[in-house]
Amino acid sequence: MTRTKKTGLKALGGRVAVIGALGVSSVTLAAVPAFAKGSVDITAPHTAHTGKAFTVTAHGDDDAAVYLRICLEGRSGGQAWHQVTCGAVAATGTDAQATAHVKATHRGALQYRAVVYGLTSPNDRHPVRERTSGVATVDVR
Repeated sequence: MTRTKKTGLKALGGRVAVIGALGVSSVTLAAVPAFAKGSVDITAPHTAHTGKAFTVTAHGDDDAAVYLRICLEGRSGGQAWHQVTCGAVAATGTDAQATAHVKATHRGALQYRAVVYGLTSPNDRHPVRERTSGVATVDVR
């Protein structure tokens, strides 16, 4: 008589090994973070003349939020960043945009950056900062 069915400790050990492997693989997959895709770009002139106006523009997108808003922030002389302007709320899949027309009042370096905020609704009062651009410096002469 030939036995083909495994019984006893051998069968139990095989089942435990399979269940353990499945458990480890599911924990590994759950621990891997999902990275959101997106970008933010800012455009400003390198130089400007005192008393003349110049334009700073920003474009950004991010797939981590349902709605997006992009804001331009500026500073001069190493001071704290302050908000210059914000664009309209854009749905995911469209590009959020902001444009600021700035008049250079005195000499020195002006710095600007763009910040993309994620919103859960068009009227969300608690936006979440998703991305920040690099600094664009305008030398006012």
